[in-house]
Amino acid sequence: MLIKDLQPGQGSVNIKLTIKSIEDTKIINKYGRDLKLRNALATDGEDEIKLTLWNEDTEKVKIGDIINITNGYVGEFKGEKQLTSGKFGKIEVIE
Repeated sequence: MLIKDLQPGQGSVNIKLTIKSIEDTKIINKYGRDLKLRNALATDGEDEIKLTLWNEDTEKVKIGDIINITNGYVGEFKGEKQLTSGKFGKIEVIE
């Protein structure tokens, strides 16, 4: 699967990406709980997408890591496609 094929609202996304950059972790309050949020920019070699990392995933990746996202979800925020592992997916660092 490639970034260019991803559509907002799409689930069951399995994709291999490289982390290009990472923002600082923020704490946000959602549903009355404090959650860790960190955005990263990821590429498949051709295109880039914003990768939204939540809670324990915020500490998992660093710049240059090659990751596999299994059962991810494509959302949209302010007109921009964003990829996340979501509730049921997972992010694994493979290199």
